[in-house]
Amino acid sequence: MGADPVRLFLCGDVMLGRGVDQILPHPGDPRLREPYLRDARAYVESAEAVNGPIPRPVDFSWPWGEALQLLDEAAPEVRVLNLETSVTRSDDFAPGKDIHYRMTPDNLPCLAAARPDACALANNHVLDFGHLGFVETLGALARAGLQAVGAGWDASAARQPAIVAVDGGRRVLVFAFGTSSSGIPQTWAAAENRAGVDFVSEASEADAAEVCDRVRQVKRSGDVVIASIHWGSNWGYTISRAQIRFAHALIDGGVDVVHGHSSHHPRPIEVYRGKLILYGCGDFIDDYEGIPGYEQYRDDLRLLYFVTVEPDTGKLVGARMAPVQARQMRLGHASREDSEQVREVLDRISRGFGSRIDLGPDGVLSLRRL
Repeated sequence: MGADPVRLFLCGDVMLGRGVDQILPHPGDPRLREPYLRDARAYVESAEAVNGPIPRPVDFSWPWGEALQLLDEAAPEVRVLNLETSVTRSDDFAPGKDIHYRMTPDNLPCLAAARPDACALANNHVLDFGHLGFVETLGALARAGLQAVGAGWDASAARQPAIVAVDGGRRVLVFAFGTSSSGIPQTWAAAENRAGVDFVSEASEADAAEVCDRVRQVKRSGDVVIASIHWGSNWGYTISRAQIRFAHALIDGGVDVVHGHSSHHPRPIEVYRGKLILYGCGDFIDDYEGIPGYEQYRDDLRLLYFVTVEPDTGKLVGARMAPVQARQMRLGHASREDSEQVREVLDRISRGFGSRIDLGPDGVLSLRRL
């Protein structure tokens, strides 16, 4: 009889800066340098204009809302998210960017409330406040006991996987890296003597091969390997051929789960050679509530991805997605109607990848392969 499946929780972008930071117990400096807004509190006002007053300060668990109960009920052994926020008091706004995200280090208990095992940092906001802000981010996470991956003090550190021990002496290895298509400047790439992110090209066979070589160097029998990738545009459901080739190359080279993020809404799901590819998990926590212009994507609806895989083969056992809705900068259970809308869209865009999506009586989506 084989070992029990490994239970994983994956989600997309967790953006605790700007407006979210302002409602937490220790709001940081609200100043912004955006083309239209100069104060982060304006994002709170925008959310309140749509869904009503937000009590301030909220407790650290507020942004997660009912997602925390869903996490406890699912009891995943490993929790992985993309932390798309600088954790700093720096005022060194990165030049050439319209949007900058930061949360004060004093509000890190909000991130800790979800008990993440690995926080991917290879994204286009982690250096929003320069290298001093980035170094402060790394130090703040380390002091809080939160494991960062995909970024580091130099290239070697940025490329190291997060290693999470699970029952039975097994391990889950999390590699994280980002691409220019998500908006990461190449100048943010970690180098031999420079802190930064693990930067790759999704169109490069050489980069895919280099990642797979790293995987082979550390992967042991029974290990499960997750590749967490920040890539692609913010909006739309199209997946480029380059991204598909890159994801397939990772699976061929020893990765067991591809965890994609950057888009503000979910993108297609594929099972390739028995292994899961999430091309885009969508936003999870942010301050976009009330911002008009992309209502067709229903980006107020978010998904928790609960994935089980065989430890000996890395093959997918099952994937369930719990829909939640952002209201008053807090996640609550999505209605049956909204869950069906998410199901319809995810089913339609995933069908070309051989995947179908069902909605169960409990309001949770499940992956079904053709």
